[in-house]
Amino acid sequence: MTAPRPAFETATMVRAGEELAIDVLEHHLAVIEEGEESVHAFNLVLADSARERARAVDARVAAGEDPGPLAGVPVALKDNLCTRGVPTTCSSRILDGWCPPYDATVVTRLADAGAVVIGKTNMDEFAMGSSTETSAFGTTRNPHDTTRVPGGSSGGSAAAVAAGFAPLALGSDTGGSIRQPAALCGVVGMKPTYGTVSRYGLVAFASSLDQIGPFAGTVADAALLFDAIGGHDPLDSTSLHRPTPRVLSVLDDGVDGMTVGVLAEFLDGADPDVVARVHQAAEALGAAGARIEEVSVPEVALGLSAYYLIAPGEASSNLARYDGVRYGLRVDAADTVAMNTATRTAGFGAEVKRRIMLGTYVLSAGYMDAYYNQALKVRTRIIEGFATAYARCDVLLGPTAPTTAFAIGAKVDDPLTMYLSDVCTIPSNLAGHPAISVPFGPGDDGLPVGVQLLGPALSEGTLFQVAAVVESAAPDLPAPRLTTGAPS
Repeated sequence: MTAPRPAFETATMVRAGEELAIDVLEHHLAVIEEGEESVHAFNLVLADSARERARAVDARVAAGEDPGPLAGVPVALKDNLCTRGVPTTCSSRILDGWCPPYDATVVTRLADAGAVVIGKTNMDEFAMGSSTETSAFGTTRNPHDTTRVPGGSSGGSAAAVAAGFAPLALGSDTGGSIRQPAALCGVVGMKPTYGTVSRYGLVAFASSLDQIGPFAGTVADAALLFDAIGGHDPLDSTSLHRPTPRVLSVLDDGVDGMTVGVLAEFLDGADPDVVARVHQAAEALGAAGARIEEVSVPEVALGLSAYYLIAPGEASSNLARYDGVRYGLRVDAADTVAMNTATRTAGFGAEVKRRIMLGTYVLSAGYMDAYYNQALKVRTRIIEGFATAYARCDVLLGPTAPTTAFAIGAKVDDPLTMYLSDVCTIPSNLAGHPAISVPFGPGDDGLPVGVQLLGPALSEGTLFQVAAVVESAAPDLPAPRLTTGAPS
């Protein structure tokens, strides 16, 4: 099948008046109609409002105006990004039907860039999961093999791009929730430096870790989307007061003279076919002029343990607001305490309850120093370990996930095994650093393998330079069964 048209090409044609945004949208709505029942990428498809938006883009072009760099490009939004007047559920019963009264900053920036929001994508409940199986609204399936998971927690966004439902999507990445599903679905997924993309309007999971970032079919399209959403936001107190790296302009700059470190700890425990693809990517970078060396950052082996103390602790605090009083689900009971208990019992799923209980425990009197504060010290050690590596290397290279997509149901009853799916992605979140996953051919089972590039804070430009070279050397990946051609 013909690959979907890149977003960059679509926007160029719409801005030039060579194609109508409404025609682009109708094509993608038809693809969704054909494949959504098999994939379940969306919690809500916004066909009517998207048509209104697409016609407005066409009207601006007809009037001689430039709608922006994403003119007419359909974009899918993870369902934890607030959209004014549109249900934003975090795939949880406790927010079923809740409509925020404002847009997230990234949603406003998409509109300013001329994009067309096509729907809200399914996710692990409150972004807690690695397979999109904890959603209260059903499991999303991997378009490459619908018996397999798409990864998580942004599995719906990854699957939507892989299936051709939308050229671009946004997700959030707290411990790998953009990069891991991108790898499993064979698309590009990028987590920016903490603070470079506004979190205003992102429903919080773990506030010191959460970041919004792009999914795309190509590195160039991911760069286009990142450039559109990045930048300081006074509405977000964690937003950096520094210029956001612009990445689209550096994609052709190559890797000549760079040093790329292959991160040894990420190869330990990864499947042999995944390890082989990482070495193949390293060889391609070497052939393009980079210096390749093996690097060890022993501290990253502690990342998983530290994360599952820090993230649940912050989640316990953030999710205390869902009390049955202010918004969302309310289960009536005899008194306030009983109502609060009944609401949270009915509204939260098993994984969310597990993490709230763990987080409450590690923050409790007598245990905070032993667990949570100790994890913060480990986090500092990880940052220091990366700093040592980046003193020698421009970027680090490793697998995004230790395996290809696993079968639906294979790990859902074994949380510890599920958590290991994020062992290669979590360290970047703890450090606040950017990282990008690039598809690099199939594994032995024919399913996508993603290789991950990691860099120090605000190195997005360098990461995209290297990612473009990796992409150009990537082995062919079989097209998803549900992908259809670009509009004629």
